[in-house]
Amino acid sequence: MSLDRNSLRHAGVALLALAVVLLPFLIARQHLDLMVFAGIYTIAGLGVGLLLGQCGIVNLAQAFFYGVGAYSSAYLTVNHGLTPLAGIVVGVMVSAILALAIGWPILRLTGFFLALATLAIGLIGNILFYEWDWLTGGTLGIGGLPALSLLEYSLNTPTRFYYFVWALVLLLLLLARNLVHGRPGLAMQAMRDAAPAAESLAIDMHRLKTQMFVLSAILGSIAGSLFAHFATYVSVQSFTAERSIIFLLIPVIAGATSIWGIVLGALFVTVLPELLSGLGEAHQMLFGLALVVVVTLLPQGLSGIPARLRKGLKA
Repeated sequence: MSLDRNSLRHAGVALLALAVVLLPFLIARQHLDLMVFAGIYTIAGLGVGLLLGQCGIVNLAQAFFYGVGAYSSAYLTVNHGLTPLAGIVVGVMVSAILALAIGWPILRLTGFFLALATLAIGLIGNILFYEWDWLTGGTLGIGGLPALSLLEYSLNTPTRFYYFVWALVLLLLLLARNLVHGRPGLAMQAMRDAAPAAESLAIDMHRLKTQMFVLSAILGSIAGSLFAHFATYVSVQSFTAERSIIFLLIPVIAGATSIWGIVLGALFVTVLPELLSGLGEAHQMLFGLALVVVVTLLPQGLSGIPARLRKGLKA
């Protein structure tokens, strides 16, 4: 039975990879842009999902690190003429330092207090983006970002950027899967499910939480830099607390403990609103209703549908 499941899983991954490769030839330009944003959201949501599903930490500050990455790329490439890669690296370094400085004290909190603390960080960050107009451009934002390039190969078309983003998504998902199924993953699960037992095993829970918070911030920064170079314009409206909530919804909809399900969650929050937008002003209400249905009827998220189907067939 396990062999059959593995075969089905591999076949499903192969079909998904084939669909990703062929998709640009089958959809319109506007839908291709949407798929690029879905890939970017997958990267940001992966960081939130690792904290939520593996550590039991609700992170509502991801939009702040998303903004740090975006503004680092925008400021350094537009105002100082550095390469996009340099902007991405600087954004990652700044986000990691900030996450370490912020996470070390606040991660001693737990539960709702920790969630509120991360929400406060996101709100403060958004205010700073508004006030530091010498750096962020304030309400005017920063435009004219150069196209991302790799080894002199410019990603100056949506199709090229699409393939790059989803290749990066696949790589990051594989690395995250290896992390979760390795010794750090076991330590995180022990910390999440039985904190006293984890302490008795000499697991430094505070250090582990901080490391995962830094990793989440790095993923958020990378996603923000990719967003900046694809949109070629950044403004404070893209880094609000609402954006952090959307990033949190991605693993919730996918199934908090699922790594591959993050893709489904990202597609849900990007593609479904676009499909419903044709219904007029009611589309936001319908999207909210869809969220309620998924959370209520699918407690394990969209990634839990195959297991429910197998259980129903056995019954």
